[in-house]
Amino acid sequence: MKLSSDASAVLGTSMRQNKISVEISREIEELVAMMPNDKKTIYQNVDSNPVGDLFRYSVHIRIQHLLTFTTFLLLAFTGLPIHYHEAFWAVPFNNVLGGLDVTRVIHRTLALTFVVAMVYHGLTLVLGSMRKISAGRFDIRQTIIPLMKDARDFSADMAYFAGKRDNRPDMDKFMYKQKIHYFAAAFGNTVMVVSGSSFLFPEFWNSVLPTQYASHWQEMMRLSHPHEALLALLVIAFWHWYNVHLAPGRFPMQWTYLTGKLTREHQIEEHFLEYLRNLVELPDERRYMRENLIESGLAVSEPVQNGVFEDYRKTLVTVDGSAATELAEETRQ
Repeated sequence: MKLSSDASAVLGTSMRQNKISVEISREIEELVAMMPNDKKTIYQNVDSNPVGDLFRYSVHIRIQHLLTFTTFLLLAFTGLPIHYHEAFWAVPFNNVLGGLDVTRVIHRTLALTFVVAMVYHGLTLVLGSMRKISAGRFDIRQTIIPLMKDARDFSADMAYFAGKRDNRPDMDKFMYKQKIHYFAAAFGNTVMVVSGSSFLFPEFWNSVLPTQYASHWQEMMRLSHPHEALLALLVIAFWHWYNVHLAPGRFPMQWTYLTGKLTREHQIEEHFLEYLRNLVELPDERRYMRENLIESGLAVSEPVQNGVFEDYRKTLVTVDGSAATELAEETRQ
């Protein structure tokens, strides 16, 4: 496989961060050279456990996701009957819960849980990033932060779906669709929390806002709270659930949100750069891919040279000088 510039950069960074030896770098180089350029033939011929093969999310992220999506759905199904409490369908719903006042208490309790989950998520991101930075393992390409590469990936992916490319672009741990959805959800959550707080603490908002704007603010929040909830509910139902669980290859459900693992097929198709990191870090995955390429007859007979490996080995300096000696012998040959 001829690596793209993005793939070469990710491999070089991963090898440096993991401080792999000359021997392992040669093993990875040989394996990558054996892989065909057509990634479709790779991911269509690998074994994938529906529950997941390769680690993706920590237990903290999984807990936050469970808290967020359960409280969000319950907030929507209690908040809308509160807003439309005179509607024919809302009256019996509120009565089942014990009346409108009880529904309000349930809704506010769920809202507090929702805010706690958001704070928990923010602390996980900040503290996790600080830990990686201190360990020298932080890579902005693995984060949810939008980059110019995402715009290039979007353009290349559209070209692929239009039949103008043979392969999808090499995308990282979080692809452009996931980043768009994440920040759309973050914006929506912020709107919900701010607008909801204006109902609970109107005196606070009246004290911090100019007098001439306070009433307009409250009216805007009154309108935005239920409409943002309805919009978010539709986005979750028709976009998120389809892309994550109902799309071909994912149906009937993707188990990542419970197991923290992604299928090998999915990672190679949509997160190939993350898969390359796994080849660097996981000896078992390198062994599996090598055996699979050979057994399925996909191994390329004329390997391609990728300069990232030679560049990496040139940067290696060991205490006993063995790497330098080995590289010098290679150069003479």
